[in-house]
Amino acid sequence: MTRAALLVLADGRFPAGGHAHSGGAEAAVKAGLVTGAASLEDFCRGRLHTAGLVSAGLAAAAALGVDPAALDAAADARTASPALRLAARRLGRQLVRAARATWPSAELDALARQFPKGAHQPVVLGLTARAAGLTAADAVHCAVYDSVSGPASATVRLLSLDPFEATGVLARLAPELDRVADRAVEAARAVVDEGVDALPAASAPLLEIQAEAHAAWPVRLFAS
Repeated sequence: MTRAALLVLADGRFPAGGHAHSGGAEAAVKAGLVTGAASLEDFCRGRLHTAGLVSAGLAAAAALGVDPAALDAAADARTASPALRLAARRLGRQLVRAARATWPSAELDALARQFPKGAHQPVVLGLTARAAGLTAADAVHCAVYDSVSGPASATVRLLSLDPFEATGVLARLAPELDRVADRAVEAARAVVDEGVDALPAASAPLLEIQAEAHAAWPVRLFAS
């Protein structure tokens, strides 16, 4: 394992398509739920402990070698919104392309054949971590960071929020990211013995509802 590979994978410039997605922030801004740094922090905290935790558990399990098809089905079951399922698969397809070019892997090749339209992004993330020689904990930290950094970056564009303030939000959330990461790794290890039902299934109904509304907008800055 090389820790530098973790930096490559977690880098926002890694060509995995995340820059085109706001993680629900665009809809939250339009609804008046995110208006500045304080409300952005609340939004990111809620996303971290729900969608972020679920994604992190899936990524950790994939990094541990759990069957990706079973994990993809588990991701579907934990994503009520068709719009979010579609976004997750599009992101997964883009991540597979970038990962196969960066860290060639028979497992990634097999995943691309099995899911030509894309597997859920967290599942791909876990397999990408495996291909890069990273651990489940590394995959989890990528997942939890992505769950909050995407909305924070999007809000800078959506509200012209000071980038320093947005970065401060991420820094204040860092201890919670670590705690959620620990929970996700623990749950993923239980999957080996108990199956995918051991994975987190935290829900965020408002994110799901707003994702469906957002998908119907005639004009959007972000894909989701």
